[in-house]
Amino acid sequence: MVRALKNTGYYIDHQTGSHIILRNDNPPHRRLSVPNHKELAKGTLRALIKQVGLTIEEFKLLL
Repeated sequence: MVRALKNTGYYIDHQTGSHIILRNDNPPHRRLSVPNHKELAKGTLRALIKQVGLTIEEFKLLL
């Protein structure tokens, strides 16, 4: 997830516990909290994709 979001302009800001905090300098300057797990629950994955503003198909292209 983190690698795919790096392709959209996000970068790792810091890590708090088991969550990686990503930031985007481009408007609308979103900040995301991504769990640092090998596998993400499908609901969590869908919520993060929605917060970024991508469709599932657009996200698949980033992988």
